[in-house]
Amino acid sequence: MRIDLVLELLDIPGQLVKVLEPISGLGANLVTVIHKRDYKNDDGKVPVQLTLEGEREDLLNVITRFDDLGFSIIEMDGVVKKEKITTILFGHIVDQDLRDTMDRINDLKGVQIVAFDIKLNGEEKSTALINIEADVGKKQIIFDRIAEIAEEKELLVINEV
Repeated sequence: MRIDLVLELLDIPGQLVKVLEPISGLGANLVTVIHKRDYKNDDGKVPVQLTLEGEREDLLNVITRFDDLGFSIIEMDGVVKKEKITTILFGHIVDQDLRDTMDRINDLKGVQIVAFDIKLNGEEKSTALINIEADVGKKQIIFDRIAEIAEEKELLVINEV
């Protein structure tokens, strides 16, 4: 069996070696690797395309190991697995327990905040730009959770279209 994967890796020394190490140990063979360092995204990650061969169970073990190591598989056999979602919060974000807001978003299965940028204006209201990586199909669930949090904390939400 053959599988094509696209992963996102931090563009730091050792990441490519770290993702390649478990492949043969779990019974799979590496057929192709394309490391696109020139295509860094906003989070400082680069796409790495892998083609692997092996028994179905061995390939599933490799995928599980990648997940355990924290590597995001954004595409599998041409099917997009992850999507990026951006939203903005406006209001007294810090005063309304910023950690709680982040934890409640991250508590959703298959959802992770990958960047949270906040602009403070003294005692005035703040603006936060939130970048989220999520399993495909979770966008409305995420927007619903953020709307619930915003209503409770009296924050304004601006979602992407």
